[in-house]
Amino acid sequence: MITLIVLGAILAILIVWIISIYNKLVALRQRFKNAFAQIDVQLKRRYDLIPNLVETAKGYMKHESETLEAVISARNAAQTAEGKAASNPDDPSALKGLLSAETALGGALTRFMALSEAYPDLKANQNMMQLTEELTTTENKVAFSRQAYNDSVTTYNTARETFPSVIIANNFGFKEAVLFEIEDPIEKEAPKVSFD
Repeated sequence: MITLIVLGAILAILIVWIISIYNKLVALRQRFKNAFAQIDVQLKRRYDLIPNLVETAKGYMKHESETLEAVISARNAAQTAEGKAASNPDDPSALKGLLSAETALGGALTRFMALSEAYPDLKANQNMMQLTEELTTTENKVAFSRQAYNDSVTTYNTARETFPSVIIANNFGFKEAVLFEIEDPIEKEAPKVSFD
């Protein structure tokens, strides 16, 4: 009888221990998903600013339609990829698609901003200055959100890869989360949007 009580107590402790590890992994996964949601908010803000920026520049950059179209095309591709990643932030392929699209958008924005430097009237346009200031602020917020997301992902991945959590993680489908890292080292810097 005492043996059954001891075995029952050990089993109960084991079950509570497994549940606590499982719950910890769930909480950490939710934390990195929430951190991605913060990136999502800032990316949507940036995607909303870009058409206004391009529209403002159209009047001045009539001969640069290819560059303007490239920015809008890259923005649309990034927005589509962002929607896929936002619906499932722990899907590595969706996040990698977003990272690739963001790299392309960053390159298009950098080319656009460099080209717009050649238009003094555009640089002096009050609406353009305001939009570029908002874009710069948004880029900074994206960078901070990425950092918070990557911190959450690192904490989650560390928890799911350490023993004994790795046993629970592997048996209950806790997949490795992907860091939000820019692929092109040039794109690791926010696009220069100064018109001084």
